[in-house]
Amino acid sequence: MASNKQEVSDKVKVVVRCRPFNQKEKMMCHKQVVMVDEIRGTITVNKLENPHEPPKTFTFDTVFGPDSKQLDVYNLTARPIINSVLEGYNGTIFAYGQTGTGKTFTMEGVRAVPELRGIIPNSFAHVFGHIAKAEGDTRFLVRVSYLEIYNEEVRDLLGKDQMQRLEVKERPDVGVYIKDLSGYVVNNADDMDRIMTMGHKNRSVGATNMNEHSSRSHAIFTITIECSEKGVDGNQHVRMGKLHLVDLAGSERQGKTGATGQRLKEATKINLSLSTLGNVISALVDGKSTHVPYRNSKLTRLLQDSLGGNSKTMMCANIGPADYNYDETISTLRYANRAKNIKNKARINEDPKDALLRQFQKEIEELKKKLEEGEEEVISTSVVLARAS
Repeated sequence: MASNKQEVSDKVKVVVRCRPFNQKEKMMCHKQVVMVDEIRGTITVNKLENPHEPPKTFTFDTVFGPDSKQLDVYNLTARPIINSVLEGYNGTIFAYGQTGTGKTFTMEGVRAVPELRGIIPNSFAHVFGHIAKAEGDTRFLVRVSYLEIYNEEVRDLLGKDQMQRLEVKERPDVGVYIKDLSGYVVNNADDMDRIMTMGHKNRSVGATNMNEHSSRSHAIFTITIECSEKGVDGNQHVRMGKLHLVDLAGSERQGKTGATGQRLKEATKINLSLSTLGNVISALVDGKSTHVPYRNSKLTRLLQDSLGGNSKTMMCANIGPADYNYDETISTLRYANRAKNIKNKARINEDPKDALLRQFQKEIEELKKKLEEGEEEVISTSVVLARAS
């Protein structure tokens, strides 16, 4: 019975968000081809240049129209995953879509304006709000790390040496990890926000025709939450949840972005890792594949547990409403439609061997013991001295 409670088989949750028209699209009088039905959970796309072609309709767990609010997106999609991570599950939230469809807005938003904050800052507040309400002997330790995959190389966005390239390793007990990736212990949401801002300044962004501040790298912000509490047996039990918050680089056709030189090289690497992600999704879904090509890109290797493994995963596919993006919109929706059939097996990570919290508690106990022993030594020495005098 206990094992059923421990392991939960659930599909990757897929939501779609359609952004409003931007100024450029309004000026160029582009027409709307995307219809969002939030009640039925459907996205319908019309091909205006071919009115005889029937519209294509896709159904998802949740869909958000152009007027959707950041907090609604958070509460309906990310909140359940953060709650699971606080219980000791692994969780992954990632945004996917064409350049300029609002992935970074969905994940980060405008952090200085409370109602425009995205999933990441809202999750910070959620985590520490939960910790503040914890009762009794419950102890928490929260750590963060931040990396980017740029041109198929892994960089530590919080590291001292921004030129250093890190290696992706694998161990049977911990799975896939990044060697020498720095981690910071954080005590509140402001700490987390400050560290993220520091890492964000080191991210690789560049202008393309689609978006002036296009993310040219995949970024993964990881929050590790260790929790120690007294069980019914009177002993302290540690559980550890890991949350990956992933902002993928934009999927795009090179001709459309006007990419040349360095931008073209970046786009080629971005499209390589995104197509590998697509191949991984297809292999997991079709039921016939004996091999899943996780190792074909750094991105899929790092997200191995998030797709078909020990994680509760949510993908937010972002699309634009305008006719000139018809092909990319259909491509994104097909990609997302496949992903919703991936089955994960999430389980609570109880008593993990590498939990730092247990190590810290042990060190504190040893220090207390030494202090007590030291006090006894001081007392016995003073007694001996008193007798001698």
